[in-house]
Amino acid sequence: MENNRLSQDEIDALLNGTGSTPDEPEVPETHDLSEMERDAIGEIGNISFGSSATALSTLLNQKVDITTPSVTVIPKSKISDAFPEPYVAIEVNYTEGFSGSNLLVVEQNDAAIIADLMIGGDGKGADPSLGEIHLSAVQEAMNQMMGSAATSMSTVFSKKIDISPPRVELLDVTEEKGTDRIPDDEMLVKVSFNLKVGELIDSSIMQLYPLTFAKDLISSLMNTESAEEETTAQPDVAYEQPKEPVMPEPRNEPQQQQPPKRQGTPKKAAPVQVSPVEFSAFDPNEASQAPINNLDMLLDIPLSITVELGRTKRSVKEILELSAGSIIELDKLAGEPVDILVNQRIVAKGEVVVIEENFGVRVTDILSQAERINNLK
Repeated sequence: MENNRLSQDEIDALLNGTGSTPDEPEVPETHDLSEMERDAIGEIGNISFGSSATALSTLLNQKVDITTPSVTVIPKSKISDAFPEPYVAIEVNYTEGFSGSNLLVVEQNDAAIIADLMIGGDGKGADPSLGEIHLSAVQEAMNQMMGSAATSMSTVFSKKIDISPPRVELLDVTEEKGTDRIPDDEMLVKVSFNLKVGELIDSSIMQLYPLTFAKDLISSLMNTESAEEETTAQPDVAYEQPKEPVMPEPRNEPQQQQPPKRQGTPKKAAPVQVSPVEFSAFDPNEASQAPINNLDMLLDIPLSITVELGRTKRSVKEILELSAGSIIELDKLAGEPVDILVNQRIVAKGEVVVIEENFGVRVTDILSQAERINNLK
């Protein structure tokens, strides 16, 4: 009969986990950040991008909400799974406070809407094929966002943090376009936020940086919190009241008798001459006849006189579309009097005339004193 029992060495190997079957797959390590470290990264992102939402809302004149982030660790070999669509990547390098880079990733359609709002559009029907002007608009929006985030991080880490101007580039991992902006580290941390801009955008905005940089952020945050706790827990320094000086014991020496102080008679103060105040009589007629000779010193002051043909308002988009030969319609009708301004304040109206080869203006109406005072307000 064949012996099927295991030996003691085989039992110990199974209990210690050293034994394995030939076809047993290896379980890869997936937890490169502990739960506490993930919470720390999420808290940093939540604080920094909270202020970024305010900056973006001011730029776009839209309500902007950025939710609490989710933190994942991905290998660079799986980057195509994390970014399957065309994106716009904004690279930011830290120049002070930290040493590292940060890649901000936005979907290309969302970037087109942000660019359209930045140049004066309504964001509806934005063309996803971003031109140079649109990329510059996205770059400016991200610059304001990351600048505000750096300011918030300076408060969190209790030190000055500064960034370089961001660089914008289209990112398409499947076509290997713009992938040189992705950090070279093997393990990367992706911090994903939900971005809402009015009723136009309900999507994601992501941060991507090396795992080593994330560890540096966590370590710096922990050191900052530890320093604050030590400062808070440090007992107050007791103030030791200075001891009273010990007076030497009096010696049994004969004291010299002090001569009595002489008491002098108080001197009488000299009488003060007090007289009532006399005001000169006030004549209201004299006030209206005040000398005007002092106005002569103002006569040489130069003033700028401007003749304004008309005004209009145009959006940034319309201004950028101007070219040679474009016509700008003003708010004045043909033949209507033009405004005459002195130091940017309207004082009269007139009509344009031609004097030899120069333009001139003939004053047709001067505003009343009350109207001129109202224009100064």
